Amino acid sequence: MTRIHLLSPQLANQIAAGEVVERPASVVKELLENSLDAGARKVDVDIESGGIKLIRLRDDGFGIDKEDLALALSRHATSKILQLEDLEAVASLGFRGEALASISSVARLSLISRTAQQDAAWQVRAEGRDMEAVLSPAAHPQGTTVEVRDLFFNTPARRKFLKTEQTEFRHLEEVIKRMALSRFDVAFNLQHNGRRVQQLRPVDGEQARERRLASLLGAAFIEQAVHLDVSAEASGLRLWGWIGLPTYSRSQADQQYFFVNGRIIRDKVVTHAVRQAYADVLFHGRHPAFVLYLELDPALVDVNVHPTKHEVRFRESRLVHDFIFRTLHRVIADLRPKDGATAALGTTTGLEHQSEPPGLRSPGGSVGGGGVFSQGRMPLYQPSPGSAGSQGVAVREQVAAYADLHTPASPVAYPQPSAMPEQSAEKVPPLGYAIAQLHGVYVLAQNETGLVLVDMHAAHERIVYERMKKAWDEDKVRSQPLLVPVSLSVSEREADLAEEQPELFERLGFKIERMGADTLTVREVPVSLARADAAQLVRDVLADLVVFGRSHRIEQSINELLGTMACHGAVRANRQLTVTEMNALLRDMEATERSGQCNHGRPTWTQLSMAELDKLFLRGQ
Repeated sequence: MTRIHLLSPQLANQIAAGEVVERPASVVKELLENSLDAGARKVDVDIESGGIKLIRLRDDGFGIDKEDLALALSRHATSKILQLEDLEAVASLGFRGEALASISSVARLSLISRTAQQDAAWQVRAEGRDMEAVLSPAAHPQGTTVEVRDLFFNTPARRKFLKTEQTEFRHLEEVIKRMALSRFDVAFNLQHNGRRVQQLRPVDGEQARERRLASLLGAAFIEQAVHLDVSAEASGLRLWGWIGLPTYSRSQADQQYFFVNGRIIRDKVVTHAVRQAYADVLFHGRHPAFVLYLELDPALVDVNVHPTKHEVRFRESRLVHDFIFRTLHRVIADLRPKDGATAALGTTTGLEHQSEPPGLRSPGGSVGGGGVFSQGRMPLYQPSPGSAGSQGVAVREQVAAYADLHTPASPVAYPQPSAMPEQSAEKVPPLGYAIAQLHGVYVLAQNETGLVLVDMHAAHERIVYERMKKAWDEDKVRSQPLLVPVSLSVSEREADLAEEQPELFERLGFKIERMGADTLTVREVPVSLARADAAQLVRDVLADLVVFGRSHRIEQSINELLGTMACHGAVRANRQLTVTEMNALLRDMEATERSGQCNHGRPTWTQLSMAELDKLFLRGQ
């Protein structure tokens, strides 16, 4: 070991570059953030060899004064904060003042800039080891151009960790995509090895934004997404954006974009809230898709947590978690056929949306061609008071209402398909009227748009499940004493939480006593979970309380049990139903929350319009 000494500025910058500059995509991210903070409305990005050979970024922002050009390449040099109060309420994307210094320490960097007040532009250069900034005049319009060449040319060990050119470009393209999703008012152009890859014009208005979403995430996303915009005036929070239908799920979490005040972030509180909102409708092992924007007072979120600024810390994390969960949970619950909605014949949408609740919208979806059906985007249905039916009835009475559906019956003679009943369009139910049953599995119905196909078991399973949950909530959670109390060891912090919040566990049906510094005893459990692993459930609840401030573990366990009961209680396949029974099932679907999916996340119905049927049979050609 040598004696203590100061690191050289160049070595200190290279160490900082290890945190900020991981690959070419990291360079593009830092430069884009600077451009957007400078008020740019157009950004051109030119890439060669996946960004390893060249990254050139040009913007039309405010520019940098000649006197500040050399200083801009110094470490901890920034125009975005001046004092501690600024750091506590950061409103810009960048603020640490490390990006340009770190990049110039591991690459050949040149920067040309001109402000509106200057008659000419100036250029500054810096290359790796010497870090000496060289200033010279140049020709350039208002704005800034940054060129980064030969990334990691002086740190070959770092360069060996880079992947193939195509892989590096995919990471870089993803950064452009995220920025384009965060700023709809900015034009983004991306070019790779002389080929135009992306050309996005600035957009304004919801439809134009959805077109940009479709170009970045694919048309399928926006066709299967629901728009939302909800504000909480008391807390100053606003959540808006697009969430995919539960039936539009992904095998990977590759279409999940969450922005806080325009900054894309990864946060466990947000992830947990979104996952909980989808918990009751998502198919097992699948991931939801969403593009969401949370707006709040910058003083309520700390963005100075990680050098890459991907992670944040909320001052009121529980408030944020509850707001996101409740908002998404309500929107997903309202995904059902809309009361009184009709669609014009010949359209390719599902059920046309009309008079939706403020802040929520669900455009029509599409159906796959070639005879392959896919569930369209179901418009939101806002029930009128009392439309929920027998909400306060006991579970056994609700299941008994469908008792005749479970009794084996001889095949019935279906009536011949007839025209729609003579009623005004406003009175035609969204799912129309039943006309037949196919192989004892599917209900075929006719509405104003065309043909509706319903999986009767999946649909009835959701109806029974939702009724059971409501009956359970109204009857509250009943407890049962354990013959032999269960003792479990936990951390002192978890024991403190259990002792501080006894009402939480009592509301969930548990009676817990603290027997020591790190020991708890479970004396009562919910009746429905008498056979469950009480110790593991309590541990899971405490773990959630430590991380998120609240827990849904018990509710999840109860819902899983109710879901199993609903599955066994739902009408089975190969049961012949009368037309009256089929219509009763359709009406219940229209009045039931989350009726678009069964308890396991599978779709319960789909729509095939007359235009799509005509296309299948080449009518009019």
